[in-house]
Amino acid sequence: RIQEEPAAAFAPAQTGKASTQLSAFEDELGAQAPLGFFDPFGMLSGDVTQERFDRLRYVEIKHGRIAQLAFLGQVVTRGGLH
Repeated sequence: RIQEEPAAAFAPAQTGKASTQLSAFEDELGAQAPLGFFDPFGMLSGDVTQERFDRLRYVEIKHGRIAQLAFLGQVVTRGGLH
């Protein structure tokens, strides 16, 4: 007979929320549950100002738009519509 494992073994561990300087940006557009404000590379650790946050957000949007245009150019070229 196969022994059943409890489902709790696969559930994420419950941890308390750490209070950091980044909590100032928890209400910004794009901060969503369950991650909240997501800064995987720690680019806003240390000197965190609203000015720096706004600059990084602007640059991220600009680079995203350039990447979208590059992808569209690749699709159009491969489709023979050049």
